[in-house]
Amino acid sequence: MLKMFTTQLTGLLKRIEEKEEYSFEDGARLLAQGPIYIFATKEMKAVEFEALEGAEPLKDANVLSLESFGELTDSDRVLLFSRYASDEDAMEVAAQLQEKAIPFVAVSTAVPEGGKLQELADLHIDLRLTKGLLPDDFGNRYGYPSSMAALFVYFGLKFTIEEILAEYEE
Repeated sequence: MLKMFTTQLTGLLKRIEEKEEYSFEDGARLLAQGPIYIFATKEMKAVEFEALEGAEPLKDANVLSLESFGELTDSDRVLLFSRYASDEDAMEVAAQLQEKAIPFVAVSTAVPEGGKLQELADLHIDLRLTKGLLPDDFGNRYGYPSSMAALFVYFGLKFTIEEILAEYEE
């Protein structure tokens, strides 16, 4: 089962890399323009921990909390993660960011109904994770690695941001 999961996960990450190639670049350019705040829902909080407490933290990154929300200005940037583009908490934060004219990149799986997050965001990166990766004996699917996919996107953005900033320092 692990071999099948690894194969499926590798395929998912490859699809994200190929289909969202330009979004990584555009998202990193937007985020590199100011201090970055990260907001994540549910299991996506793994990205917050990686960005702040990981072995290689994202420079000048902060977690966006209810307390810090009022302090945001239009020079700040937000990186928002949720499992689906229909996540109510994420859409609420996105609507407030849009209202305050604070640019943000959203990362989630686009959904056909109720997924307003991709419409609200300045840039949306689709995780393309609509179902679990593994089939069971009853026709269902399981093994839904949303936080792994989100961390992949986070690292792609982080590396690109660092490349952009390194160009300006030269």
